[in-house]
Amino acid sequence: MKKILSIGLALAVSTMMFTGCEAIKNSNNTQKGTAIGASSGAVIGGIIGNNVGDKNNSVLGAIIGAAVGGAVGNRIGNKMDRQAEAISEAVPGAEVQRIGEGINVTFDENSGVQFKINSADLTTEGKGTLDKMAEVFREYDDTNILVEGHTDSSGAAEYNMSLSQKRAQSVSNYLQSKGVASSRLTTKWYGETQPKYDNGTEEGRIKNRRVELGIVASQEMINEAKNEQ
Repeated sequence: MKKILSIGLALAVSTMMFTGCEAIKNSNNTQKGTAIGASSGAVIGGIIGNNVGDKNNSVLGAIIGAAVGGAVGNRIGNKMDRQAEAISEAVPGAEVQRIGEGINVTFDENSGVQFKINSADLTTEGKGTLDKMAEVFREYDDTNILVEGHTDSSGAAEYNMSLSQKRAQSVSNYLQSKGVASSRLTTKWYGETQPKYDNGTEEGRIKNRRVELGIVASQEMINEAKNEQ
């Protein structure tokens, strides 16, 4: 019996991973809410999310892991479409991606959330960007926000981990100071352990020195979507 359950779970996860990736790649925005978790809901979404999160994209793992799926997920996806559009309009320099039932927003040091050199102190430009982000978050107040700090591989790993922590916390603290409830914010940091680009190039290092946001439905949004059935 255990073998059958293990095989069934493996097949379910494999199918969900293939279906989710292909659906996200090929679907339009209104379909993305059901791309992940539609057949097995948050259980399979959480399994996939944890596996992805253990590798090099923890934001993606968190978004996939939070998926509800089905018709409810589709309604959540529709709401996330509107929030993603609002973020893109408010902060043109941000990299905004709609993934499943959530949103991934990435800022490298040239695209909005900027810090003083070797510091967690936000620049004037960085504060201006977060002012705009906070305005969107206050308008769409039924989402939760994961804030992640990342660095390149220059310098000591311990220092990079500490710097990524301080920068992520600086962003969270600033958003709170602008009226975003602390209960909506989760802060994590990974130093140099999750590079998205080649640290062997200057361009890659700039992009790896980044802050990422993962935006997912709160329980309030999920309940509202369920009540719309």
